[in-house]
Amino acid sequence: MNNKLKNRHLTEKQKKTAAVIIFIAFLAFCGVVTWFIGRPMIRFVSEPDKFRQWVQGHGILGELAFIGMMLFQVVIAFVPGEPLEIGAGYAFGAIKGTVLCEIGITLGSIIVFALVRRFGIRFAEIFFSHEKIHSLRFLKNKKRRNILTFLVFFLPGTPKDLLTYFAGLTDIKLSHFLLMTSVARLPSVVTSTVGGNALGGEDYTFAVIVFSLTLVLSGAGLMIYNFIQKRRNKK
Repeated sequence: MNNKLKNRHLTEKQKKTAAVIIFIAFLAFCGVVTWFIGRPMIRFVSEPDKFRQWVQGHGILGELAFIGMMLFQVVIAFVPGEPLEIGAGYAFGAIKGTVLCEIGITLGSIIVFALVRRFGIRFAEIFFSHEKIHSLRFLKNKKRRNILTFLVFFLPGTPKDLLTYFAGLTDIKLSHFLLMTSVARLPSVVTSTVGGNALGGEDYTFAVIVFSLTLVLSGAGLMIYNFIQKRRNKK
């Protein structure tokens, strides 16, 4: 009997050790991938003419590659998404660019949601501090969570990657989360792709107007988000 308990204890200990090793290995992997893939990827997209030539020259493979880029930037939260969205508008046009962005973001969100549900807050803390994650505790209120989640994803300038990671820590259903956030993200994605499309068509005046309006809305959105966050966390 004692041997069985001892073997069981060793098995549990081995499982915890293996989990820690996997966790550390994944953390190292994220750092390496961000440095060797994320940075060059952003530089590539920041050269819009070369990027457009590349995706047009590769047909559907170029579109799939871009979806992979969008998925990557959602999972690896260090990589910014806005340059990719603008690049999508430049290379694919506003409509197709928006569709490809939404597909990539949705797939990335599914992966993040599943990983956080599996590994818990330890996985989210790879990218965000415990304090930042804890600051979103107001979204655990079931009565108002849906409307607040939609509002925060709808507003430009809010930390959507952080919110995506946090969602996996709640009991919200994946299908509900994806439906809300896909619709709520749309205006923000559209403004980026429309602006990128204007740059691609050399309509610089319209591009400046779009990006200036987006900047103003992002500032307003961030202020509203901070107000909501502080007010809810006081309760």
